[in-house]
Amino acid sequence: MARPFRFGVQMGTLPTEGWEERARRIESLGYSTLFFPDHFTPQLDPVVAMTAAASVTERLNVGALVFGVDYRHPVVYAKLAASLHLLSGGRHEFGLGAGWMQTDYDEAGIAYDAPGIRIDRLGEALEIIHSMWTQDRTTFVGDHYRVENIARAAGSSDGSRPKTIVGGGGRRLLSVAARWADIVGVNPALPTGRVEPDTPADLTPERVLEKLSWIREAAEAAGRDPDEIELSSLSFMVAITDQGATIREGIGQGLGMTEEEVAGCPLFLVGTGDEIQDQLVARREQLGISYVVISTEDIGIAEQFAEAVVKPLSGR
Repeated sequence: MARPFRFGVQMGTLPTEGWEERARRIESLGYSTLFFPDHFTPQLDPVVAMTAAASVTERLNVGALVFGVDYRHPVVYAKLAASLHLLSGGRHEFGLGAGWMQTDYDEAGIAYDAPGIRIDRLGEALEIIHSMWTQDRTTFVGDHYRVENIARAAGSSDGSRPKTIVGGGGRRLLSVAARWADIVGVNPALPTGRVEPDTPADLTPERVLEKLSWIREAAEAAGRDPDEIELSSLSFMVAITDQGATIREGIGQGLGMTEEEVAGCPLFLVGTGDEIQDQLVARREQLGISYVVISTEDIGIAEQFAEAVVKPLSGR
């Protein structure tokens, strides 16, 4: 049975005046979650932004898409996530990734280790965090972290915890996600630390199917039911238009992709509302992706997408 659709919107900023209305507007449009990225670009701090948004809404989930593992210690992540989960009434979705944007590391003076090291660090961090959410005391000794008899994170005493989101594009990272995450974001691989012209080609339907096979294999190896994992996608271009084919063809020419490959790539949602609805239903049937997140700073685009796609499909 197909998992019902959910939708999220990612924004790096909220208006200085009227941010409360912006958060409430996103909630009223039917989005399940408001996400914030975690980079050192001119954007809001995600912890502060999530807390503020949760304080003025009633149903809207809040999350970071995603925190960088090297930007804060896992003990700090465990405490802040458990606290926000408690004070928001269970509306925090905790996203954590291995870190990918090299400019963040360079500008902040953080060592940009090889991908394998960062992914290993992510696995250790998730083990510590989940233990601090479920155990009275946690001791952990790994290659990257050492924790000595630390107390359970406040807010987890009743056994509840935030849902965990881990996204990735390579086999090793997706295998970590399959072991720990409630929600796995199926992303393109970013081995160079930046978005390249050929990055979208890593999310053709064929490539996504391969990534899903890695997720299933790793989940089963960890003793998990792969069907219990919610799969998500993140779209960076949204255009509700009756000129979809023409726009997709233009995108493809710039990326070395066919119009059909652009249409099948989760990074792009271009077409009429009905076309995008059909596309997402077909993608869910073929790939199992039911949690669709768009990234935009334009509330007008979020409103248009909500009317054309979110409201007709949410919960279906």
